[in-house]
Amino acid sequence: MTARVMVIEDEESLCALLEYNLTREGYKVSLVSDGDEALYAIEDEKPDLILLDWMLPHVSGIEICRQIRARSEVKDTPVIMLTARGEEDDRIRGLETGADDYLTKPFSMTELLARIRAVLRRSRPTLAGDVATFGDIILDRQAHRVRRAERDLHLGPTEFKLLDVLMQRPGRVFSREQLLDLVWGRDVYVEIRTVDVHVGRLRKAINRRGDRDPIRTVRSAGYALDETYAATPARQAARG
Repeated sequence: MTARVMVIEDEESLCALLEYNLTREGYKVSLVSDGDEALYAIEDEKPDLILLDWMLPHVSGIEICRQIRARSEVKDTPVIMLTARGEEDDRIRGLETGADDYLTKPFSMTELLARIRAVLRRSRPTLAGDVATFGDIILDRQAHRVRRAERDLHLGPTEFKLLDVLMQRPGRVFSREQLLDLVWGRDVYVEIRTVDVHVGRLRKAINRRGDRDPIRTVRSAGYALDETYAATPARQAARG
């Protein structure tokens, strides 16, 4: 399952940065920029985790957090507060209001992602995202290990990330341009045909003779994991 993260933040540049990085990590992201709208959006969408700015138009993040904890339908939703207020008294106030964690701006995106995973492990362990499965393929992000039908697969770092991206959205067709952004990053120049080369290496690493290939090539569109593969019993898939 994909964890749904709601970002309640009025700084547009930070919203764009958070949306890009969270989406890249496989989260489903929604954005809210106004305190008045936030509570309606929370009750409507019921996210799995909320990133909440302290200083918002109309209603403060502290008040929103207080109201979240007072409403039975959403009171257990984990909240990470993001704020420029770094004094100890402010942190204590945020945590005592009901925030599960508190991060002071400016913050490291790597640290934020680690804190999101930690909070999800405590509150939504099935959504923590350390292990992904697709049919008889198991990808362990913490151990950086991939297994298929009880055998270890040896993937390079790029092939590991490529498989991870595909496993986050089984059945979705990713264009080569999208895979370049998600695997290599927008700031790195890589030729488009590089994607085809690494998909070929990934196929070679995960398939042995007689295996059914779970990766589907969609002509003129890109690549996807074949959803019908996950519905096939592992022993049948191994025999092709």
